[in-house]
Amino acid sequence: MSVPARVQLLSREQAILEFNRRVLAQARREDVPLLERLRYICIVSSNLDEFFEVRYADVLEASRVRGTGIDRSYLEAVAKASHELVEEQYTILNEEVAPALRQAGIQILNHADRTAAQREWVAGFFRRQVQPLLVPIGLDPSHPFPQVANKTLNFVVKLGGRDAFGRDNDIAIVRIPRVLPRVIKLPAHVVEPGQQAFVLLSSVIRAHLDELFPGREILSFSQFRLTRDSDLDVDEDDVADLREALRSKMSTRQFGQAIRLEVVRSCHEDLSNFLLEQFSLPRQALFEVNGPVNLVRLTQLIDQAEGDHLRFPAYQAGWPESLPQSGSMFEHLRHHDCLLHHPFESFDAVVAFLREAVNDPNVLAIKQTIYRTGSESVLMELLLEAVRRGKEVLAVVELKARFDEEANINWAERLEAVGAQVVYGIVGMKTHAKMMLVTRREGARLRRYAHLSTGNYNPKTARLYTDVGYLTSQPDLTADVDRVFHQLASLAQIRSSRQLLLAPYSMQRQMLRFIERVAQSAKAGRPARIVLKVNSLTDEPLVRALIAAGQAGASIDLVVRGACILPPGIPGQTENIRVRSVVGQMLEHTRVLYFRWGEGDHEEALYLSSADWMNRNMTRRIEAAWPVRDGALRQRVIDECLVPYLLDGRDAWVQSPDGRYERVAQTGLSAQQALMDRYRAAV
Repeated sequence: MSVPARVQLLSREQAILEFNRRVLAQARREDVPLLERLRYICIVSSNLDEFFEVRYADVLEASRVRGTGIDRSYLEAVAKASHELVEEQYTILNEEVAPALRQAGIQILNHADRTAAQREWVAGFFRRQVQPLLVPIGLDPSHPFPQVANKTLNFVVKLGGRDAFGRDNDIAIVRIPRVLPRVIKLPAHVVEPGQQAFVLLSSVIRAHLDELFPGREILSFSQFRLTRDSDLDVDEDDVADLREALRSKMSTRQFGQAIRLEVVRSCHEDLSNFLLEQFSLPRQALFEVNGPVNLVRLTQLIDQAEGDHLRFPAYQAGWPESLPQSGSMFEHLRHHDCLLHHPFESFDAVVAFLREAVNDPNVLAIKQTIYRTGSESVLMELLLEAVRRGKEVLAVVELKARFDEEANINWAERLEAVGAQVVYGIVGMKTHAKMMLVTRREGARLRRYAHLSTGNYNPKTARLYTDVGYLTSQPDLTADVDRVFHQLASLAQIRSSRQLLLAPYSMQRQMLRFIERVAQSAKAGRPARIVLKVNSLTDEPLVRALIAAGQAGASIDLVVRGACILPPGIPGQTENIRVRSVVGQMLEHTRVLYFRWGEGDHEEALYLSSADWMNRNMTRRIEAAWPVRDGALRQRVIDECLVPYLLDGRDAWVQSPDGRYERVAQTGLSAQQALMDRYRAAV
């Protein structure tokens, strides 16, 4: 028997861009409400911002190092794919979504489209609300090119004539303050009945740009926006106080290395070349767009527009069926583990669990990891109250949760101020595990109760992301959780866990063992099955192991929301592996890992996890995965988190060997819709 050739894995960056193509495709769906179609366009812009701020910046850095496999041709391919995606994005906005919005009575008016009354109102708005905040900078040796912050709106202007001092300096920059709204709704008295009209701030400024330069002729101009490297680079081995180091770094984040320049398509080549030169950027970093340079800000239109029929129907999650709505949760959890499937079941149950712990005089200690909880959080307020009530509170705050650093620092300081123990995890690693542990005195003994989750302790995103939470009082599992908190606080070595798998220690190794066990079962002609649901699959050792298991005869289904570098369906190599992605109303965030290597109940394993199958999650983060051993709960996870997604015929995409995706169908089962229908609260 010949050995299959080594499979060429797909590009991670191309896989990320392919995911955004799937998100953008939602904007073309006629069964998606109009304002939600616009929202998907905005989401793609936000995703691309982060792609350039973080991932592409890392790729540029890697391209300067030999042996990384990233060279000029790789960068050019990624840049080409990025440009094509942005071009498609603006085409969908201008040719499909904007015309459909106009038919629905929602218009974005350019200056040429505005009536005399509307122009008069806009002029008054500009002179009262905008012009007083604008300070044009004319460039000359004593007025150098100003600092341009990351992702801000700016104008570059070429002027004719001479300045007030008789000189012919001809370039000026206008920085637009972030405090100004980017989308302004026109008042009803200047709009036809039944219509809604909006103007963009960039259009308002463009129409009155000459008022900023009296006595000068405007020869050409363009709005522009710069994207910078925004990853906070802190040498954790060389700082005495990580919190203070991060706080000082945040003040300079807005002025990292320039990565991408966006201008409008009408921008004169002289101006775009001038900007490229100022920011030391190559031509491929220039994005000439057919519309406003920051589509993310169109979310302000979505927020202001009227029309519930233009949005997804409001969904009210029901209380989890497995938990009593009255009585003590602790009493219930002494006898039953509980599974919480968000957002289909309400996250209020997690808040209620912590609130009961705070109010219960028998609860002595609460420990919790904090990754992304938001600037406003009822959970953090409850932890503060727990300290005030004399309970021992340990908060493991991840200060390097990207773009949430400031909120997390603020929570850490507030917790410390009232007397909580606050630690920041392990140097060089992010604490990404989501765990809460409550220790309660019950008679002569102490009992632990734990909440584990695939997602963050964030009530806002818990209404938008699919995640699974797990409440338990199992002694082995809760003891494992306690040992993790002990290690994160004390840095001491801990005994091997009995149930919990931890990264960077045992998780990847155990996953490889499970895959190998399935592969051996396949070689022996016994049942061999793997079903994974993760957000990203880019860890090469795990990908190679999956390919080998598939070549051994195992049947493998991978439900990967985002980037996947494993090419499925290659004859003789990966023909037993199928990859699909589900993009729907909710953001798929649940991580479920299923392995079967025989026919008996003892020959399968089902884990829930905080970790994606990425190298950083396996080797550079504190992550947790835990088994679901209760038969009924295990079946429920399979029935709700795996089977519907393998059968989804409306929101699912299937990956081809070259990394591209095709939608399964436009009609049929939607896993998310079925789960919403199943758990919707009774009205």
